[in-house]
Amino acid sequence: MTSFWTGKRIRLRGIEPDDWTAFMRFAEDEERLGDLLNPPRSAEGHRAWAKEQAAAKSDGDCFQLAIEAADTGETVGSVGSFHADPRSGWFEYGITIGADHRRNGYAAEAVLLLLRFMFAERRFHRCQARIFAHNEASLALHRRLGFVEEGRLRDHVFFAGRHHDLVMMGMLAGEFAQLHPAGEL
Repeated sequence: MTSFWTGKRIRLRGIEPDDWTAFMRFAEDEERLGDLLNPPRSAEGHRAWAKEQAAAKSDGDCFQLAIEAADTGETVGSVGSFHADPRSGWFEYGITIGADHRRNGYAAEAVLLLLRFMFAERRFHRCQARIFAHNEASLALHRRLGFVEEGRLRDHVFFAGRHHDLVMMGMLAGEFAQLHPAGEL
């Protein structure tokens, strides 16, 4: 049996201290693509963050994982659950794929592995994602996976000198089970 965390193209794994260079590239990619602008972090800051992540304990519901290409072993992105309300049964997740690794199916496979874990193993009922309205590729990915647009927060985030809309998308556990039967990726 292969690992639960391994798909056809990727493997999800804990963040290692040596991943700092990949995460530094991802931060630069996001800035170039017009995502939220943050002050630059030093190489040492990225090293310290990766080391901290590698040693962090997971609470089971909120965690971040590295996405590794199965064929090369290269860190191509990250995925994780960032907010969770076990009482109400919902969680929110985020994903990033390095600019050089987009359009290879890595994001879709990583999201499906994460959702399968959160719905089947952690017994959450609902997943939600927040997507910048200008990020057409991410919106299209989520629609293909079965997420439904649940709302738009107008002028909700400010970056690149102006306000931008934020699209709220969601999927229920039953919808996921129907669209993505167990054992299928």
